[in-house]
Amino acid sequence: MMGKKDKKHEVEKVLDVDASMQGSLSFKDPVNLRINGRFEGILNTKGNLMIGEHASVSADITGESIIVAGKVNGNITAEKELKLIAPACVVGDITTPLLSVAEGAILEGRCKMLAQAAPQEEGRKDNVMMTPEELAKYLEVEVGVISDWVNSGKIPGMKEGDTWRFDRIRIDEWVAEGKIK
Repeated sequence: MMGKKDKKHEVEKVLDVDASMQGSLSFKDPVNLRINGRFEGILNTKGNLMIGEHASVSADITGESIIVAGKVNGNITAEKELKLIAPACVVGDITTPLLSVAEGAILEGRCKMLAQAAPQEEGRKDNVMMTPEELAKYLEVEVGVISDWVNSGKIPGMKEGDTWRFDRIRIDEWVAEGKIK
């Protein structure tokens, strides 16, 4: 591979945002994203996300590894880990398999820590289970659409008691196969 970045075979993608932004920010490829300003909307990342000490974020956040030192008002779903370091202040529900809350950090909301992938899930370590509401947000459709798909057997899911759960990996495969319409 010849190119401008010969010294670094895999170039580290870093995006440092020190501004006021509003909207939906989504990454398909892993990046190292640092937010130091204000952000409002929806944030969907791959890779590492750092919410800086002086940042103020009003958003639902989905990512892999997330570190929060600033203020977040919204739900956070971290596929790998979530770290809250002082003076972090999170107001919202969090879902993560690994949580670290440092002294001085504040969490106001519910916490759901996911179990590691079941042994039969060969090689799947980041198994994320979603509720119908979370899936609706993830697929950007109404919850009623999810109910219709579930009732017609169109979407892969499993029933736990009276509640449906959806494996994000299986949903991603389902979407990739073009079965979403």
